[in-house]
Amino acid sequence: MNIALKVWRQKNSQTPGKMVDYKLSDVSPDMSFLEMFDVLNEELSHKGEEPVAFDHDCREGICGMCSMYINGRPHGPETGTTTCQLHMRSFNDGDTIVVEPWRARAFPVIKDLVVDREAFDRIIQAGGYVSVNTGSAPDANDILIPREIADEAMDAAQCIGCGACVAACKNASAMLFTAAKVSQLAVLPQGHAEHQLRAERMVAQMDAEGFGACSFTGACSVECPKSISLDHIARLNREYLGAKLASNNV
Repeated sequence: MNIALKVWRQKNSQTPGKMVDYKLSDVSPDMSFLEMFDVLNEELSHKGEEPVAFDHDCREGICGMCSMYINGRPHGPETGTTTCQLHMRSFNDGDTIVVEPWRARAFPVIKDLVVDREAFDRIIQAGGYVSVNTGSAPDANDILIPREIADEAMDAAQCIGCGACVAACKNASAMLFTAAKVSQLAVLPQGHAEHQLRAERMVAQMDAEGFGACSFTGACSVECPKSISLDHIARLNREYLGAKLASNNV
């Protein structure tokens, strides 16, 4: 395969960026998208040019680091797939592929395709944990949890915090991420004790980070590589409303 690339290059957050054109030949359809970038960077290094900076770690669709906006879609054209799981066979010979970083005020560009997603960490730190004493780890089946509740918690816990939901949202909202982190604890007995306070604190931090409001268009769930359900946003809204009503009654 021969492909043309238009890649966003930006030295740092203070420097204006621009699209730069590259051409690659003899690209194997079996290469992953990140392997293709490895080949590009090898060629740039041999020419004495600076390689393209991009995030990666596990390359197994687990860590959420491989965050790229590819041809107008977070993580590329395949549904339920991270960038590292995307293969070049998803494109055609002669294609032009446009690659950009996430575009959100709360995700400032560090360099090239790398953005600062520490805002997600601060949302978690605001309440995405269980702080009350729930005792030591219980024996298996000591606390009986219905299968549908366990499945719902696991569905939410699949969120890898990649930020695709923010990149897909026209308002750059982080509601799907925040909702998933609230749900994975709120539906379980250990997390229920703080469910309202958790929602209130995490939503407050989300707003403080500068993420936009949710208009419930559903683009976040469609582009999420783990297909996190919009049902979790509905739960977050209920939890948050309940917290506000409870605090107003005190």
